[in-house]
Amino acid sequence: MRVLVTGAGGFVGGHLADYCAAQGAEVAGPARQEVDLLDAGAVRSLIAEVRPESVFHLAAEASVARSWDTPAMVVEHNVSTTLNVLEAVRAEAPEAVVLVSCSGEEYGPPLEVPVREDHPLRPQNPYAASKAMSDVLAGFHADAYGTRVVRTRAFNHAGPRQSDTYVVASFARQIAEAEASPNDGHAVITHGNAETRRDFSDVRDVVRAYWLVAERGAADVFNVCSGRSTSVSDILGRLAAHTSLEVEGRVDPARLREGEVMEIRGSHDKLTEATGWQPEIDLDQTLRDTLDWWRERVAAEVAR
Repeated sequence: MRVLVTGAGGFVGGHLADYCAAQGAEVAGPARQEVDLLDAGAVRSLIAEVRPESVFHLAAEASVARSWDTPAMVVEHNVSTTLNVLEAVRAEAPEAVVLVSCSGEEYGPPLEVPVREDHPLRPQNPYAASKAMSDVLAGFHADAYGTRVVRTRAFNHAGPRQSDTYVVASFARQIAEAEASPNDGHAVITHGNAETRRDFSDVRDVVRAYWLVAERGAADVFNVCSGRSTSVSDILGRLAAHTSLEVEGRVDPARLREGEVMEIRGSHDKLTEATGWQPEIDLDQTLRDTLDWWRERVAAEVAR
């Protein structure tokens, strides 16, 4: 099977490319072939050259915090690249399955939890709005053109290789740096609102879900989530259990977000019924693996 992964050089895209290769797929992606996804002609040429059977569109501006600073750029990038990929597939590989990576952020303040796929979309930040627009575009292509588009609304995910823009990796990096620096056995870890609760999955479970729904091949929309919510303060406490340092959390006002949704938790019942997928990697394993990865990275930086 030939698959194309946009964003293969990123956190989730890298894990997905590895997973696809482990399944025996031939993997291509703009990380291997420099392509500007904002250039519709270049994207069409890429699809024509690769002739993929499955396209996983993961490339995106994915930081909620950064989207407040540059909303126009985030919306343009996420919506235009999605449209370019969909149009290129329609023209050059109409039989291909296209997975468009969307987000649980699209739902906004939940009317009830767990959130199911028929919940209204009410995004509360520019990133979420851009993903909702991309989601609607993907659904339109499935309805209007019969494109085999699968939309996945992934909730929070974490694991090794994640940027410290995100909460689990931020905590892990701060702990790893404190361990590697002269200290008195104490580490101060800064964070935003510690009472928010999010539905965290391991990135390796997430990419397995992506593979399964693409393999299924039918146009549809699925939540990808654990079905459990965990507070930011609990994440920090559980990471603290894996270090000998005494960890203190401290609010950084710069990390507080406008329009914060206090709890997000999804239902993966539809995904499970369609594919048999279940989360397999325990949250504590995710936290250990993320912390160990940051320890290796910090040690390498110190050794330079």
